[in-house]
Amino acid sequence: MELPTQTPETPETPTTLGEQLLLLSLDDESGTASQPAKVALAISAASLVEFALAGRIDMTDDKVTVVDPTPLGEPALDAALTEIAAREKPRKTKEWIQQLKYDAVAGANAGLLEKGLVRKEKKKVLGLFPVTRYPEADGSVEAAVRQRLDAVVLRGATPDERTASLVALLHGAKLLRLAFPDADARQVEATMESISQGQWSAAAVRQAVKAAEAALVALMAVTAATSAAIASS
Repeated sequence: MELPTQTPETPETPTTLGEQLLLLSLDDESGTASQPAKVALAISAASLVEFALAGRIDMTDDKVTVVDPTPLGEPALDAALTEIAAREKPRKTKEWIQQLKYDAVAGANAGLLEKGLVRKEKKKVLGLFPVTRYPEADGSVEAAVRQRLDAVVLRGATPDERTASLVALLHGAKLLRLAFPDADARQVEATMESISQGQWSAAAVRQAVKAAEAALVALMAVTAATSAAIASS
């Protein structure tokens, strides 16, 4: 059966872009997160993209400024928006992604729990070290997200702006394997880059996506260099 030329309209529980990224990273059975450092940065960057999509921020010269402090109705996003609005001088995208990442990940976890999509399990590794895992409780949303991504990236469907934003975040954070573990990496990379470079209805959204991508690349380079230095020592 041929897929439609537009992104399929699959009913699903509303989730933020950060929550969708986290769902893609979590192992359904164990609840263990894959590539947590990259995912944390992507989830934080997703907050800024959400604000641009909702018309809450402006980005000029890579400086983030709140133009509308009205809450979005998502506790984690609203807390981040308040924090940005309270800043006297605008800060760059990279700085906000770094500052917001821990709360953004915690907020995405809390959101998935609140929406009944994961459950929280506390265990001890080797009987000593406590860890928290988030196994799947309801797989319908992740399945719908993957269906949309497959349609857009693998089948050539036209993405809506939120799906295009998710693709751009995955591309910027080099997380294509989370969404397309078995697909041809080069082909997927090229398609995702094309979508990231595509047309956006609002200039602020395009600015946010491109700034987030650039910041993710820069931050991951720093993380990789730090990890290499620690390993060599």
